[in-house]
Amino acid sequence: MTAPLFSHSNRPSIEVTGEGTVSAAPNKAIIVLGVITESPSLSTAQSENASAVTNVINALLRLNIPREQIQTVTYRIEIQYNYEDGTQIFRGYQVTHLLQITIDRVEQTGLVVDTAVNSGANFVSSIRFTIANSEIYYNQALSTAIQNAGNKANTIARTLGATLVRTPVKITEETRFIEPPIPFQASLLTEGAAIPTPIQPGELEIRAVVRAQYTFFDRSFPSY
Repeated sequence: MTAPLFSHSNRPSIEVTGEGTVSAAPNKAIIVLGVITESPSLSTAQSENASAVTNVINALLRLNIPREQIQTVTYRIEIQYNYEDGTQIFRGYQVTHLLQITIDRVEQTGLVVDTAVNSGANFVSSIRFTIANSEIYYNQALSTAIQNAGNKANTIARTLGATLVRTPVKITEETRFIEPPIPFQASLLTEGAAIPTPIQPGELEIRAVVRAQYTFFDRSFPSY
């Protein structure tokens, strides 16, 4: 996004980059988990998988998670083989059914994972945290980035013994980035653990970067 405000081609200019960062606690968790079953019989693998997934969904519903916030994101059937002396030997079928669960109470993330595992889930793909109203925080970061650019330009002008024209002739939005906390690693999940799975959402970092061009004047140029 470029916003040229005015131009003074006869004035020297300074081009700087400004950065702004805002930290915010996430208010939404997105969990992907599910059930993987294997059997020499495809119908058995499908049946066992469907039964386990139904148990998981019913358990999540009992946590008052709305049904529309529980969605299937992966369903696949794969043939499994063993290899002996370079020979491919049929082993059976693997059925994978993964659910995406979106919750607004991030403090319940560990409870959701434990409930799903205790109800039959045997695979946790990912847990990530996000923020629903990120635009509000991004605008704060953007404002800070613009101020940062102005401060840098002013420092350069003062060092040169010049006077900065405070209104930039051009501002370009360079980067919009939301850095999430480190995702939860599924390998840390201990099935049947005696204590709740501890999952800390941390904070999100919302960052904005702008490039701004300012003009300045010294004794060689008349002031306004």
